[in-house]
Amino acid sequence: MSNNELTKEELLLKVKALEEVVNNIGSYIFTKDINGCYTYVNHAVEGVFNASSADILGKDDSHFFDLKVYNQLKVNDQKVLKEDVVISSEEVNLFKSTGELKTFHTVKKSLTNDAGEIIGMCGISTDISDKKQLENTVKEQNNLLDAVLNNVDAYIFMKDEQRYFRYVNDKTAEMFGLPNEEIIGKLDSDVIGQEMADHFWQSDKLVFETNEKQTIEEVADDGEGNLRHYLSMKMPYKLNEESNALIGFSTDVTELYQLKEEFKKLANTDALTGLYNRRYFFKQATKEFSRAKRHGLEVAVITIDVDYFKQINDKFGHPFGDKVLINISENIIQSLRQEDILARIGGEEFSIILPNTSLEEAKLVAQRICQTKNEFALDEQFNGTVDIKVSIGLVSMKSSDFKFDDLFARADNALYQAKEAGRNRVYVED
Repeated sequence: MSNNELTKEELLLKVKALEEVVNNIGSYIFTKDINGCYTYVNHAVEGVFNASSADILGKDDSHFFDLKVYNQLKVNDQKVLKEDVVISSEEVNLFKSTGELKTFHTVKKSLTNDAGEIIGMCGISTDISDKKQLENTVKEQNNLLDAVLNNVDAYIFMKDEQRYFRYVNDKTAEMFGLPNEEIIGKLDSDVIGQEMADHFWQSDKLVFETNEKQTIEEVADDGEGNLRHYLSMKMPYKLNEESNALIGFSTDVTELYQLKEEFKKLANTDALTGLYNRRYFFKQATKEFSRAKRHGLEVAVITIDVDYFKQINDKFGHPFGDKVLINISENIIQSLRQEDILARIGGEEFSIILPNTSLEEAKLVAQRICQTKNEFALDEQFNGTVDIKVSIGLVSMKSSDFKFDDLFARADNALYQAKEAGRNRVYVED
């Protein structure tokens, strides 16, 4: 016997060792003949079939699996036995003995004789049922999460420190005008343009610098020249040990913002003329008075009253009176600067505060307003036109004025003097 030949004992030891490996490898190992009947099974197969090898060998899979329901196993076997190919696939099997459904990852390969003829096949299967169940659970949870995130009335996204999008919900993708897959993995500037990307990055950067949640009001152009207002909440998120990201939730609050601005406007303006109302006038005038006092600046106040307005209302009706007030207010505006504050403070009474204005400069403004022609055409019932006049009082701030109310009281008195003097004139308190 040569040195390379094994003794019977050595060969038996090798076979026993190989059998030990096969039975403890943690997979299901088997061989089948050309008819698909088992010719070998390891202990794992015996265990899963709940049968001894003697009860398994010589039988095909129809004895152990419900092949009418899950026939992929049979299809794969026939392909290996007829075409001499190696198949690596997932197979779902329903066990007859227990009614249990299991998923295996199986590799099958044909066996040939010395003449190269297919005489059977061998296979190794790994039970991946738990893995598939976990994958299905994760998939279901992801689908559920997507369903939630895609139906929330908010723009939801994730970005990393390098400004790459890691996630966007459908609403965000729709706003950007791109499919989700064309956004995820892209640089923000490549998706929304450099200018807008840099604009949003200012608040993004705060999240990474502070590692704290940030709540920000953001404004952006919608691409059609309209400004959209967003309330954004951005929070830090750690992707892994080396990479940080942020998750953002942005809500379009444009309508709410516009409504708030409208309420603010309504609170500060007169509904008929669109001018500031008495409350806003006194608030702003008090600020201007304090600023003038603090810095030694001049400030003047003009008060205006429409002459014989009650008679106009009584004779021509309130709609005509409203028209008079609206047109007179428009005419007054033509004589003022942008920084001047005009308000309707009573029925037919208007007031103006003129910052940084001397008494002589204010006198020119008052005279121009008084001389403005306020002529109105009457309807068919009355015919002709009516020329409306105004009386004006003018004062300038003095050192004896300790608060705006003092200055305004003098302006109101000056208006009274203009009326007493015959109306349609400017009375200046020296």
